[in-house]
Amino acid sequence: MKQYKEQPLYESLRQHAKIQPHQDAIIYYGKRISYKELDELSDRFAVFLQKQGITKGDKVALYMQNCPQYIICSLGIQKIGAIEGPCSPMFKEWELEYEIKDLGAKAIVTLDHLYSVVRNIKNQTDLEHIIVTNYIDFLPENPVPSFPEPIFKKEPIENTHDLNHILQQVIDQVPIVDIDMANDISLIVYTSGSTGLPKGAMLSFGNAFFKTKNVAECYGFRNEDIHLSIMPMCHIAGKLFSVNVPLFTGGTIVVLTRYTAEALVEVIETYKISVTYTVTPMNVDVMNLPNIQQVDFSTLKINQCTSFGIPLTEDIMHAWTTLTNSKIFEISYGSSETHTADTLMPLDDIVVGGHGKPIPGSEIRIVNPENTDEDMALGQLGEILIKSPAVFKGYLNKPEATKTAIQNGWLHTGDIGFMDERGHLFFQGRRKELIKCSGYSVFPEDVEVMLVRHPAVNAAAVIGVPDAKRGETVKAFIVLKSEYVGTITEKDIIAWSKEKMASYKYPRSIEFREVLPQTATGKLLRRVLVEEELQQRKGSKVNG
Repeated sequence: MKQYKEQPLYESLRQHAKIQPHQDAIIYYGKRISYKELDELSDRFAVFLQKQGITKGDKVALYMQNCPQYIICSLGIQKIGAIEGPCSPMFKEWELEYEIKDLGAKAIVTLDHLYSVVRNIKNQTDLEHIIVTNYIDFLPENPVPSFPEPIFKKEPIENTHDLNHILQQVIDQVPIVDIDMANDISLIVYTSGSTGLPKGAMLSFGNAFFKTKNVAECYGFRNEDIHLSIMPMCHIAGKLFSVNVPLFTGGTIVVLTRYTAEALVEVIETYKISVTYTVTPMNVDVMNLPNIQQVDFSTLKINQCTSFGIPLTEDIMHAWTTLTNSKIFEISYGSSETHTADTLMPLDDIVVGGHGKPIPGSEIRIVNPENTDEDMALGQLGEILIKSPAVFKGYLNKPEATKTAIQNGWLHTGDIGFMDERGHLFFQGRRKELIKCSGYSVFPEDVEVMLVRHPAVNAAAVIGVPDAKRGETVKAFIVLKSEYVGTITEKDIIAWSKEKMASYKYPRSIEFREVLPQTATGKLLRRVLVEEELQQRKGSKVNG
């Protein structure tokens, strides 16, 4: 097995740029960017940041859909030892403002059609520099497949920097920064425990290297592999599996800005995709396309998958393999606090319903949630604890939350699962009140804080409820101000929320209450609402 030196991801890029300078690093709707070009472009962005006073340890936010600019800027940020802060491009103003303020970002890179959101929150943040880009900067004249987003005419925007102009500048020298792999932070991703607003999980350069190396070794990826990047790069799993790993191994990344079943099939055929990472509904959509039997899937070898909305069942796996002759499997169990992929599904021991085995160098314990010193027997449910070189450095500005999460070197995930006799982990659910909607993380208090900004809302509580398509969806319990009772409807609240919140986050159902369940000290008891909802649904099934 190839031995990998522990180093930042950008050093792997530099090596590939020397060894295979003309190989495609990125293909974007037919636009090809070589390893040499990617290295040079990210160097130029790194030097620009330095000239603006951005130094090691400063935070730079990325607020973009999947595009080459995301990868270029991510690498440039790392090259000066700065910290990348990914923000969902679906965020509206309140959501973006919270993360930018909590992050303390000095700069942000955004697509110009999202600029208005950044402009409206800038004065409430520490942002000093706004860098703007446009899809057309990296799109070919005739995109293949056809480009799914509206193309906005590129016009100068006052008080911003144009990324395309930055990337055309000639630089005198390559940025060199000393990196402490174990302690220097490269990435801050937002996640949540059982209570509170989203917290920034600080992940080191070493965390990223450890997970990237393990994925590459587990599946034997090489520089001839062509990976499809269709999952959001702003999410830790999408970035790891479809960006970091191919760059690490010298492979090619075919980037799609937006998923459609038709586009997925077209890029597999056109660009000879060998590896892809999907969620199960994507595979089901593809198999339901007309004339799907005529599609050439001969180059596809591996389909890494995550169950969201629809579980990856044995029937789906069999149908996909019959259609494509490629392996499909539940790729892993992971936590944002460990750079995800704490387990990986081995190709020679695929288990339906399982989430793989602990990766080399990591330990997983299943413990009694009420007494974490007590280990559970094989097959018994318990809380998942992790000890790994990839465990994060803590939550940004939240030392007490960090102490709660990491105890005696073990990360307490708050998740429930069990181990079988073959060493496979079976993840069963979350003790956390995190809600998973179509693969996106929704934090209850985040939604509640926004709901109470509605002039008619006195108090709000949010829980996740089962949804056949989306896995879970958000339900909100609302206490109206007395003067609005009878004049505001559930549809009014939903319509307002849809306008104010990201599409995966806004409540799909509303229930008005006179009061919300609370402890004697006034703490909201969401678990009571969850239990009531469960009983109500059970009763509906019985009566039905």
